[in-house]
Amino acid sequence: MRLYRPALLVFAALPAAAQTAAQPADLAASAEKQLPALTEVYKNLHRNPELSQHEEKTSAFLAAELRKLGYAVTDHIGKYEDGKPALGIVAILENGPGKRLLLRTDMDALPVEEKTGLDYASTVRSKNAQGQDVGVMHACGHDLHMTVLLGVARELAERRKDWHGTLMLIGQPAEEIVSGAKAMLADNLYERFGKPDFVVSEHDTSETPTGSVAFKPGPLLASSTALTVVMRGIGGHGSAPQVGKDPIVLAAEFVLVAQTIVSRQIDPQQPAVLSVGTIHGGTKGNIIPDDVTMGLTLRTYSAAQRDQIVAAIRRTANGLAESYGIPADRMPLVTIQESTPATLNDAALAARLKADAAAALGQDRVLDARAVMGSEDVGLFSLDGQIPAVMYWLGAADPARLAESRNSGVPLPGPHSALFAPVYAPAITTGVTTMTAISLDLLH
Repeated sequence: MRLYRPALLVFAALPAAAQTAAQPADLAASAEKQLPALTEVYKNLHRNPELSQHEEKTSAFLAAELRKLGYAVTDHIGKYEDGKPALGIVAILENGPGKRLLLRTDMDALPVEEKTGLDYASTVRSKNAQGQDVGVMHACGHDLHMTVLLGVARELAERRKDWHGTLMLIGQPAEEIVSGAKAMLADNLYERFGKPDFVVSEHDTSETPTGSVAFKPGPLLASSTALTVVMRGIGGHGSAPQVGKDPIVLAAEFVLVAQTIVSRQIDPQQPAVLSVGTIHGGTKGNIIPDDVTMGLTLRTYSAAQRDQIVAAIRRTANGLAESYGIPADRMPLVTIQESTPATLNDAALAARLKADAAAALGQDRVLDARAVMGSEDVGLFSLDGQIPAVMYWLGAADPARLAESRNSGVPLPGPHSALFAPVYAPAITTGVTTMTAISLDLLH
């Protein structure tokens, strides 16, 4: 992987913003002045992505830039469940008595080989958790999120006359495997750095035009539960299936029957998705294996609904196995590998932030968001809703292409696509303007 280039250091040399009461036009103009330096930051971050739990250079860069701006930075924060230390960052800027605001960015990239053809495209390759050689790409926009956070950090550091309280900036690792927020909290995040009064984050999207933001109260993203189902049979020769118990046939039936759990056992007005994403079993065409392993993902907006579906998965697997005459000591194994809660926006805070954004950007650039079944772990920072929290969408799509997409019904390449290419310049300035305005209001 390349080392970060000295060009990134120009970010700290920008002229200071005027120390006057912030006005919408002032915020937008100041963000625009930062754009050349922030563009260099964005492109270099994009060229140098790092996989989850391996964000060494990314976190070091982010920490260094925040220190230059006068923040008290602590790095290497977090403990994963396997005992491995995490690479989280906390940057604190204290400015007298008042509220404590947490602004969060994620830092990790995805095992995706970039195909955008951009002149700043990633060519990085690395080893994934399975030891496979993979391309690495910021295919979810975490490079954009970090860039915006640095822009906001500068604005607020230079506008201390306009706010009071404590700003708490979080650089979170391992969002893509929904383990980074949990790791930071497990390392006594709030005990060490203080419990915030608000949690705010953003996420870019190809479903909102660049230059705009979108807000929604209540559910924004679904919970994500990863499960493994192992169908266990009795192996043997493929020419004599009657003397064994074929787990491949059993797994095939389970895949089909499992699709009826959501369609026939769940209230159709309560969205849920259950998908089988992997299936592995057998070594040769004429050998019946002893077992088949399937990987599933479950998405819901309700913890109770999630638990209901998990119970139905166990019941379905066991019921099919019994109907096949599988011995009691060879019944299916259903295990939860990882789970993260739904992202639920506090309604009152969402309305307040939407008004802040409208005042800063203009009403025509502030839209109503829609919930999606994708997942995030940022909701963990709210401590199960004890702390008011909001995530909002930051538009990243070319408006003309987005309009054409909606007319044709063909979606634009979005997050996790090898072709995802945010229209970064207006997204950066809009992101900095919006989050600065929000922060100035919450810390007023």
